[in-house]
Amino acid sequence: QVTELVLDNCRSSNGEIEGLNDSFKELQFLSMANVELTSLAKLPTLSKLRKLELSDNVISGGLEVLAERCPNLTYLNLSGNKIKDLGTVEALQNLKNLKSLDLFNCEITNLEDYRDSIFELLQQITYLDGFDQEDNEAPDSEDDDDEGDEDDDDDENEAGPPGEYEEEDDEDDGASDLGEGEEEEE
Repeated sequence: QVTELVLDNCRSSNGEIEGLNDSFKELQFLSMANVELTSLAKLPTLSKLRKLELSDNVISGGLEVLAERCPNLTYLNLSGNKIKDLGTVEALQNLKNLKSLDLFNCEITNLEDYRDSIFELLQQITYLDGFDQEDNEAPDSEDDDDEGDEDDDDDENEAGPPGEYEEEDDEDDGASDLGEGEEEEE
C-alpha cells in the first residue's frame, strides 16, 4: 500500500536496508539519502518506482541493477556519490523512462565536456543536475525554489504580530517577490 518511503539517514549494513524488500509493490518514491549505501545489489524489485533519491552515499558502480529492478524510474538522484566515469553511468541507458538525473558532487562532474557527454550517452534524459541541454532549469526545481521563498516569507509572518500585517504581506506578495528576486540576482 505504501507509495512513498523516506529512509534518509538510516544506516545500511552490507548494502541493505533492513525491512526494505519486494513487498513494497506500490512504491513510487523512495529516498535513501545518506545511508552509507555502497551498492545497489540488494535493492528489491520496485517496478512502480518513479523517483529514487540516493544522494550522499558511497555508490561507485553497479547501476545496471536499476534497469532490472526499477525499470520505470523517471528521476534519479546520485549526487554526492563516488561515481567517477562515463562507463558507470552508461548502465543507465536501459532506463528508458529516465528524464532527470542528478550527479552533483560526484567526481564525474569534473570530466571535460561532462554535460555534453552525459546527454549524448543518455539520450532519454531531459535534465541533468536540474538543467536541460540548453541550460534551462527543470520546472520542478523552480517550483521547489519558489516554495522555499514562500516558506521563508511565512516564517517571517509567523514571527511578527498577527492580523493586518499578514493580510498586507499576502496582497503585496507577487510584487515584493519580484523586487527581492531582482535584488538578490544583482
